[in-house]
Amino acid sequence: MKPWVIGNWKQNPKSIKVAQALISDLLRTDNRSLLSQCQMMVIPSTVHLAKVADTIANLEPNLSHGDSATLIVKAAVADNPLLRLGGQDISALSAQVGAYTGDCSAAQLKDCGAAWVLIGHSERRQYYNEEEKVLQKKLQNALSEQLGVIFCVGETETQYESGDTLAVITKQLEVLTSSLPNELSQDLANRIIVAYEPVWAIGTGKVPTVEEVSTTHLAIKDLLTGFNSQITDPIVIYGGSVNADNAAQFAQAKGVDGALVGGASLKADKFLAIAQAFVK
Repeated sequence: MKPWVIGNWKQNPKSIKVAQALISDLLRTDNRSLLSQCQMMVIPSTVHLAKVADTIANLEPNLSHGDSATLIVKAAVADNPLLRLGGQDISALSAQVGAYTGDCSAAQLKDCGAAWVLIGHSERRQYYNEEEKVLQKKLQNALSEQLGVIFCVGETETQYESGDTLAVITKQLEVLTSSLPNELSQDLANRIIVAYEPVWAIGTGKVPTVEEVSTTHLAIKDLLTGFNSQITDPIVIYGGSVNADNAAQFAQAKGVDGALVGGASLKADKFLAIAQAFVK
């Protein structure tokens, strides 16, 4: 399995010009070999998504099969795209359209060029009070529009210090597994990624030990394979202050299939260095 290296840009950068420059840096000719050896994805803010899709289309003319949005959707599910595209959030209220001011639906996200979406990120849980029912509806809406899901789980520092990491994650995963159909196709199983992000490690510079990460990842894999026989090789990636300096340690850990990267994904050289660590 090629490693997944995913950059969550969050509410960055300030301008589309900077976002487009970052994409151009990532897709430079001398980076193509590295990109082909991993499964790299960027997740820009929703307002930048379509422009980022256009930028990728202009830099990848050989992949073009029509308008840029169609191109990126097709590229995202191809065997070996150079750069996948995801969205940071979708509406829980409707998968397509509706009178929900400020929301962006799964169908709209897909039309802009995304083939994946983040759900359950700790910042959404913390700042927007997203609880189980909301997350379940978002999961169902994403899957109904054939979007791949990157489902985030992780414990707080208090829970970590109390030894409750696996209990917390098990409960969080129940939201994911209860949203999946009983008859799970292999294609759908392959479009579910779990990102383990200890809340206390996100943007803080603090990180759990490699042994702790490996133990948690293997436990998550056991939980997922126990849920459905079609989930034979679950994808579990690590996030939480991942950078170019520590990526190699996590890349060597058993059960770690890649990384969900925050701030370090906003600099092409640092993001590519993380990808290189996982490719090795």
